[in-house]
Amino acid sequence: MRRVISAAAAAAALALAVSACGSSDSGDAAPATSAVADPAQISGEITWWDTTRPDSEGPTFQKLIKEFEAAYPKIKVKYVNVPSDQAQGQFQTAAQSGTGAPDVIRSEVAWTSQFASLGYLQPLDGTRAVDNESDYLAGPLSSTKYNDKTYAVPQVTDTLALLYNKRILKEAGYEEAPKTLEELKKVALDVKAKTGANGLALNVDSYFLLPFIYGEGGDLLDVPNKKIVVNSPENAKAMADVTDLVASGAAAKPALQDSYANAMTALKDGKAAMIYNGPWALSEVYQGKEFKDKTNLGIAPVPAGSVKAGAPTGGWNLAIYAGSKNIDASYEFVRFMSSASSLATVSGDLGLLPTRASSFQDPKVQANPDVAVFKPILDTAVGRPWIPEGGQLFQPLLEGYQALLAGTKPEDMLKQVDEQYHGIMKDWS
Repeated sequence: MRRVISAAAAAAALALAVSACGSSDSGDAAPATSAVADPAQISGEITWWDTTRPDSEGPTFQKLIKEFEAAYPKIKVKYVNVPSDQAQGQFQTAAQSGTGAPDVIRSEVAWTSQFASLGYLQPLDGTRAVDNESDYLAGPLSSTKYNDKTYAVPQVTDTLALLYNKRILKEAGYEEAPKTLEELKKVALDVKAKTGANGLALNVDSYFLLPFIYGEGGDLLDVPNKKIVVNSPENAKAMADVTDLVASGAAAKPALQDSYANAMTALKDGKAAMIYNGPWALSEVYQGKEFKDKTNLGIAPVPAGSVKAGAPTGGWNLAIYAGSKNIDASYEFVRFMSSASSLATVSGDLGLLPTRASSFQDPKVQANPDVAVFKPILDTAVGRPWIPEGGQLFQPLLEGYQALLAGTKPEDMLKQVDEQYHGIMKDWS
């Protein structure tokens, strides 16, 4: 999942990348420890920074912590919930200063290679943290690698779908979700005219702009050729698609701040019929009055642009701070939290998508219909490049998205983003 990254965090990321350029090999990290004889005898206290929603998701992870502490009575876990839009900057600041970093962090997939390149993560190859690596899905597993070394284990994976209120669409005369942007516009306008609810609520966030970009055949980077391609005709068409949805009234004009919360509230309260969101949002959606009957929520692939339906890939990894004083205990915690059983518990409770193939066969996962709907969407999602600069690309795109909805022309918006990308990736054309 991607939520908004603050400008301060993005600036800190670039500054840290420059200041740490001499230590990108993680060669100063504590040496890795291979399998131990009796894991139950390991002791210590570890701090885990969790980035899930504390109200709807946090209780499941805290339940797993209690199970871990029961299995490892000599290890205590200090649970700290850090908002996902603050964790990246806070971890970098703490890791650079050598004070206050957690032993284990729930790292967004785009952050992992960046943290590894700065020397902030413990290499995990050959340690107990990595268990049955062949069981992981290829996409999530690839996000844990940097320079052919493993620096994290996959925890959950995700993508975006169209979430919709079946009752409202039916009142507007539709039994199925729109499959294309053209259909999305028509359905949304009919919803507004026939029910009074807004057809579509937009979240002004970079990750949520990617379906429009991918749908027109665009992208941000051409990684093999080290080329920045954000300023392209395909992306200009995508930006025009977005502005047309708002200008036509198919999408309510979003506030540029708190748009994620606003869109979620609108869907839960029946004030909007459709939003784009991922599996992490389901536990919160079901708390809304419109979805006390869970069968009223529809989940469908994101509508296709002129080229394809292009949902992005996202997710979260578990990584260990290279300066941890409790490395062995951290290995055991990461191993437990990424086990097939733990991932199945998370998926069964919350509808989050597990990163292990075997977890999808678990009865708890198979009993959750939301996972079954999201899995084929995930299988066709567009991969993202796991490069150190990847975590820095979202803030310029966010600022561009905000400018676009404030009236900046698509070509001018993309030019501004392109200039910022070239400032980050100076050796790219």
